[in-house]
Amino acid sequence: MFTNKSSDGLNNICGKNITKYRTALKLSQRQLADRLQLAGIDIDKNAVQRIECGKRFVTDIELLAFSKCFNIDIKDLLQDQ
Repeated sequence: MFTNKSSDGLNNICGKNITKYRTALKLSQRQLADRLQLAGIDIDKNAVQRIECGKRFVTDIELLAFSKCFNIDIKDLLQDQ
């Protein structure tokens, strides 16, 4: 049987890294959502919260937008902690 969850049962592996980079920049979840919206990604504070806690899948388009908001390489978001 196929599963599309990480080994710890989460729907993404980038959520913890997104939290790390967001807090390093001293951004709230709402501020991050606002930045993503300015980049053309339809996302709100609740979606950011669900991504960070691993309850929401993340598209490649969203990953690219997160990496641009944080000014990091997309690979940094995919590092398993």
